Parts: sequence; C-alpha cells; structure tokens
Amino acid sequence: MTATRLQCQLLIVGSGPAGLAAARAASQRARSILVVDDNPRPGGQIWRNGPDHPPTATQAERFEALQHPAVRHLGGTRIICALGPRSLLLEDARQAWQVEYEQLILCCGAQELLLPFPGWTLPGVTGAGGLQALLKNGLPLAGQSVLIAGSGPLLLASAATARQAGARVTRVLEQAPASALLGFTSQLWRWPNKLAQALRLATPAYRCNAHVVEAIGEQRLEAVRIRQGRRIEEIPCDYLACGFGLVPNTRLASHLGCRLEQGAIAVDAEQRSSLSHIYAAGECTGIGGSELSQVEGEIAGCIATGQQDRAAGLVRQRRHWQRFAGQLRKHFALQPPILELVRPDTLLCRCEDVPYATVAAAPDWPTAKLQSRCGMGACQGRVCASAAQQLFGWSITPPRAPLVPARIATLMRDGVPPHSDICEPPAG
Repeated sequence: MTATRLQCQLLIVGSGPAGLAAARAASQRARSILVVDDNPRPGGQIWRNGPDHPPTATQAERFEALQHPAVRHLGGTRIICALGPRSLLLEDARQAWQVEYEQLILCCGAQELLLPFPGWTLPGVTGAGGLQALLKNGLPLAGQSVLIAGSGPLLLASAATARQAGARVTRVLEQAPASALLGFTSQLWRWPNKLAQALRLATPAYRCNAHVVEAIGEQRLEAVRIRQGRRIEEIPCDYLACGFGLVPNTRLASHLGCRLEQGAIAVDAEQRSSLSHIYAAGECTGIGGSELSQVEGEIAGCIATGQQDRAAGLVRQRRHWQRFAGQLRKHFALQPPILELVRPDTLLCRCEDVPYATVAAAPDWPTAKLQSRCGMGACQGRVCASAAQQLFGWSITPPRAPLVPARIATLMRDGVPPHSDICEPPAG
C-alpha cells in the first residue's frame, strides 16, 4: 500500500463542536483546510448521530462548515504518527495518507474516565458516554433495565438517551455529595441554557452521594451492588453504564511535543500551544462543555488565519464559559471512596488481563508496563493509563508510534509516491 500525499494550509484534528467551529471560522480566510476525524460522521460525542438519531437542525447547520469549498473532511480516519515537524501519517479503511500542513489545530476532545471496580469487565457494563454512543449507533435497549452511575452532567444525558430508546432507567447515581450538587445548581442561573437543560433532563431516579460497589454476574451482568450514603443495596439490571467524568485527550499533542498542564494541552490566550504552529481548542485543553469548545475553536480558527480582530471579540464569551468549567471541576471532583473500590484481583488493564495487585507496587507507569504489559494491548493504554493516573498519581510518558494499531503496509511509508494530491480548491 502506498500513502497518498495531501498538502493543506490548515489541518484540524477532530470534527466535534471545537473542530467544526474552527473550520467555520478559518474558512473565511484559509485557502485549504483538511478536517480529520476517526469517527465516520462529524459531531463528536456530544453531537453524535446515527440511524435513529439524526442531527438536529442546529447541529446540521454546524456540519455545513464541512461543505465549504476550501474544506475537505476525512471521516473514519486515524492518525498513526508524526512523520516530521509538520507531517502526519493517517490511515482509513482503504488507504494511507501522508498529510503535510502549515498549521495544525488540535480539537481531539476528551475520553471517558473509567475506573476499575469488581465486575467492571462483565458484558453489559459500559461507560456512561459509551452507552450513549452504542444507542445512537443502533443498540436495541427497549424494555431493558439500565443503571447509570459515576459523576458529572453526562450521567443525566446518558439516562435521557436510554429512556428515548425505551429502556427502564432504575437509578442514576452521582458520587458527589448533596452539598456539592446544591452548590453547583445554585450557580446555574448564570448560564440559563444550562439551567434549562438540567431541568429538562431531571429524573426521579437521580441520587447523589451514591456509587457502584460491584457489578455482579456469571457470564454477563445480572445485578449491581450500590452504596447510597451508608446503605448498601443490590439492584437487578441488564446494563450498567458507569463513567467518572471526562479527561482531556492529549495523546496526539503529547506525541507531537506540546506541553501539558494538569492533564490538558497548555494554551495561551490565542489558543496557541507551546509549539507556535500548533493550536488547541475544546476539551483537550480542559473539560468545559460544548459552548466553551465552540468559542475556543472559533478563536483558534481565527488566529490561525490572521483574523485577530474577530478573535478579540470572543474573549469575553470564552471567559463566561470558562467560569462554568470551573464550577464543573469544583463540584464534581471525585470523592476518596471512588478510588478505593478496586480489589487486588480486579483487572486494571482489560486488554492484557493485568490485575490491580500486579502493578500496585510499581513506582511509575513505565515500570508497570515493563513488568506486566499493562497498557500494551489493543487500546494502547487509553483506558488503564488514565485509571492509573487517578489511582497512583503516576505521570504518563508520551506515546510512541504507532498511536493506534495500523496495517503493516501503512507503516512501510518508504513507498510514498513522489506526486502530491494538493488539498486546494479548484481554480475559479
């Protein structure tokens, strides 16, 4: 397999709210924009659409950014590695791509934080966001009983999606205490659309100061043992969706050499990373919701294409949503009991079947990997590395190439042809 060469002025990684906003803003000036996403359809997690979940009118309007003559969208395309300071190797289901760019905007979003607890690897157990994705892609759930647990506003959104699919949502368990929830909701008047959203998603199944203790079953999930306050209860259910919030997706940024701060890509007031030709926007720079992602993406798209005046007008709006992000961090911080659910025999790394006890005595992540193969399986540590950071406080070393499993033919990039397919709009 040979790699087709693409050249563009601006490469945007991710087509969620931040990536779409960046493309829309940049298309006013850029001569060529390439938007790459590993999902087949645009929208990211929050605007994910599928057979029974078509995009709303507002979302469809956002997707129109990909129809601009200067924009080319590659869906279902994974980034394998960097080939040079301004060159990436990509792969889709049919071919490989070598992309050369002048500037890069990282809009890689976030990934769900999954923490191990007894039974978390049973069939029928997913993340809260994972259940949403499965439902939007056609998972039949009508008549099934579902328990949703973890932390953050995503729990209510996941519950609403499950109810729309005909599921019986028996509980929505938020680990944060009542005082934290009261503090959060008392500030929502500052963001009226968020207040309206919370009221719309509210359900009598919601409980605070409650969390999963254990998933129970033989061949698949049969019941869930939960703790609410001091009371332990066992609830039969068909599906458990458990996610403890989101963590920024920084794998590509770390691979490229961008500086990270507090687990997110460090950016300045212009959304520029520590590398002058790389910008970042959205939840890869910190968890804050779709509104903050959009305004950050718009600022990045403007600055990358010389529209400083337009970007300056967005600073106040960004500050408004950054305050909301601060409320999320403050009130949905994980409580200590959540990090104490894991038992010695609980799997930490599902890909390589590595239990918690095998790595608990390791001093750091590289040692744990060398001694146990933890993080060296198919997901390349995307799940267990984040869990290890929370459980042990380890720093995670930058990932090496390939970032994701790739075909041998793709990695044999010496066969890249000399010609280039220039990603430019046609003349006239």
